[in-house]
Formats: sequence, structure tokens, C-alpha cells
Amino acid sequence: MSEPIIRVLVVDDDALVRASLEMMLDGANGISVVGQAADGDEVQAAVDAHCPDLVLMDLRMPRVDGIVATQRVRARPNPPEVVVLTTFDTDENVLHALRAGASGFLLKDTPPTQIVDAVRRVAAGDPILSPAITRRLMDRAATQADAHTIAQESLKRLSPREYDVMLAVAQGKANAQIAAELYMSLATVKAHISHILTKLELGNRTQIALLAHDAGLA
Repeated sequence: MSEPIIRVLVVDDDALVRASLEMMLDGANGISVVGQAADGDEVQAAVDAHCPDLVLMDLRMPRVDGIVATQRVRARPNPPEVVVLTTFDTDENVLHALRAGASGFLLKDTPPTQIVDAVRRVAAGDPILSPAITRRLMDRAATQADAHTIAQESLKRLSPREYDVMLAVAQGKANAQIAAELYMSLATVKAHISHILTKLELGNRTQIALLAHDAGLA
């Protein structure tokens, strides 16, 4: 039985970028670009029309930027995953996009094979959290004392086992690795992550990592 096709919506105000991404992704096995949007204000209608599994979202667009568009998409029932596209050295808004619910980010000059791999990983539930780039990104954010306190208080809601899983997720470990290190079944890891997201009122694993960072744990 073949794997289901990953349906992708490409959002970028540059028509050449959209066309290039569509050509690249459509050429990969198991991925199909089902639609495009040229600005953040077109995303909701495009999601309604095409039911994507994943949205590749540019951050800088003229009418509605990628941060606002990501917030709107992730607030939907059963929302698609979102991966933001950025030119890292000039874009200070990536952290805000991750907090808005994006599952990760890609540099626009990322090699095509890595973009394809990233789409597959995020669609499978693994966020794109490159340790080196994520550390640089998080270090740019001034962690305020109140954010630190709020994060620490939030984490007190977790059971000891959930806390262990939260730390592993914050370190960017995949479910299989967490299961092996904590001597759990894969199903138990997934159940713990689901409980963590519910208790902490978070949308995805990336936000778990960000909360742990605010608490001074990552």
C-alpha cells in the first residue's frame, strides 16, 4: 500500500519563488503542490480550497505578513502544518512565527533535497529544528523576567514523566529516540506529547521547545 500524498500549499509574493518551489516539490515522490497564494491575506481561502497538509509560508509579504497568516492558519480546526521560509540574516521575525505555531523554518537558499526532506519530516510530525540555527535564533530574543517566570510556572503542570518527555522534545529528539532513552513505547511517547500540548495550551512541538527555552531549560 502506497504512502498518502503530502499536499502542499506554497505562499510567497514572488511568482518566481512559487514556481520554483512547485517544480521542485512536484518532482519529488509522495509530494504534490495543490495550490499557491501570493500574499498572507489569500491563505485562508487557499486552505479552504485545497485542504493542504502543509503550508510553506514566506514571512515578508506586502499586505498580510507570514506571522499573521500563520496565526490564522494554526487557529483553524485541524490546521495544516506551517513551515516558514526566510532569509535568516535579515529576518528578525522567525521566532515570532514559531511562537505563532509554525513547525519550523527553512532558509530560502536551502538545497532542494533538504527542502523536500523538511516537508516530509514536518508532515510526519517532526519539527525542523536545526540545533545550530535554532540556538542563534533563540539567542536573539531577549528573554524577559516575566516570560521566564510564566514558563516555569506552566511547566509545573506536568507530571515527572511528562517533564522528562518535554525536555527531550525541547532538545529536538525524535519520538523513536525519546522512546529508546526513556524506556517507553512509541505510543506512550506520543500520548505524553499530546498531554503536554493540552496541559500547556500549545500547538506543536516547536512551541514546547520555545517554552523550555523561556524557562531556562534549553
